[in-house]
Amino acid sequence: MNDQQNPDAAVAQGQPVEPAPARAGARAQPAAAGVKARGAGAQGPGQRLSAEAEGAAPRAGARAAAAPRPAPIIEIRPMAEAAQLRPRHRRLAWSFVVLVVLPLVLAMSYLWGVAQDQYASTVAFTIRREDNTSGALLGGLAQLTGGGGMSESDILYEFIQSQEIVSAIDERIGLGAIYAAHWPGDPVFALWPDAQIEELHDYWRRMVRISYDQSTRLIELRVLAFTPEDAQRIAGEIVAESQRMINDLNTQAREDVMRYANADLDQAVARLKDAREALSRFRTRTRIVDPSADIQGRMGVLNNLQQQLAEALIDNDLVLGTTQENDPRRNQAARRIQVIRDRIAAERQTFASADGAGEADENYPELIAEFERLTVDQQFAEEAYRTALAALDLARANASRQTLYLAPYIRPTLPQVAEFPQRFVWSGLVGLFLVLAWSIGALIFYSVRDRR
Repeated sequence: MNDQQNPDAAVAQGQPVEPAPARAGARAQPAAAGVKARGAGAQGPGQRLSAEAEGAAPRAGARAAAAPRPAPIIEIRPMAEAAQLRPRHRRLAWSFVVLVVLPLVLAMSYLWGVAQDQYASTVAFTIRREDNTSGALLGGLAQLTGGGGMSESDILYEFIQSQEIVSAIDERIGLGAIYAAHWPGDPVFALWPDAQIEELHDYWRRMVRISYDQSTRLIELRVLAFTPEDAQRIAGEIVAESQRMINDLNTQAREDVMRYANADLDQAVARLKDAREALSRFRTRTRIVDPSADIQGRMGVLNNLQQQLAEALIDNDLVLGTTQENDPRRNQAARRIQVIRDRIAAERQTFASADGAGEADENYPELIAEFERLTVDQQFAEEAYRTALAALDLARANASRQTLYLAPYIRPTLPQVAEFPQRFVWSGLVGLFLVLAWSIGALIFYSVRDRR
């Protein structure tokens, strides 16, 4: 009874509603009236509805009232229940506690309760080089000490991070014992006893933090230790070992420069000796000390013969003009002219051959060319010898003073406050890492589970 009187309540409960025929007819009549009203409203001026159209609407309404259609059944799902805490939510919360909260609490407990304080000593320095030591004669020194390629600051930067400096400092002050003083009380930040040199070198990279600016060639170090005195002491040892390495570079550079200068001088002496011996052999073979002076002498003889020939021709003309044909002075003048001409031809021939002064197949122009070549070689050897001798003197003068030296602009400081380990930073990093790992793991787990 209530369902028939209140169909909305029945619909809300999900029960089917069956409408009465009278109600359906009542709904159909207004619909037919509405169709008629719309038809009447659609008439415009000059338009008429036919009688068949006017009677169609009452017949449609009567037919609808006579045979009503059942209304469609509408099913409405029940309303969603209130959110409740399910077992998977509890498991996710417990996983967060176990995988994030508990490790973070343990890490913070270790940082604040177990980890030992670390003190940082700061030291900064650079490498200086004398400007007056660079030059063309000291190319080997300039290349070795930074004039080309890797500079001395780059070498020192690599040296501070090397195993060599760790081994040297450990032999002098017992570096392994200093860093292993808090073992096993602080196993994370302390070094284990009896560590090998490779393990000590890895630990050194953690405790010595280096900053290097390649544009300014400035090196700054932050040395960590468990006591302020140890931090300052280790920083001082680094400076001393770096200075020792720079001194070794100076010594090696001086030795290299002196060795190169002596080698150049020995080579120049050998070249000069060979040039002089070659010139001596030429003079012995040709029996000519100086071809230039010899040719000048021969040219003087030839010029004198030319002058005598001119005088003989003049005398011959005088004799021909003042004597008879059978006069013996004519024959004598002609004979004198012929002898002078033969001598001139012989002297000119000596310019094309050695004329017994050397080997038979040598001529005078070739001897002159050979002598000039030997002279040029000797002059070049003498100039090279003088240059090598000057370079040796300059290298010896520069080797007597230091060309590279370490210039600290911040001395090793004595720390007052323990700045390390950075507990808040480590706690934040550990918490962030754990949250990210837990989130990624939860997403992967539920994605795989939903796909099954």
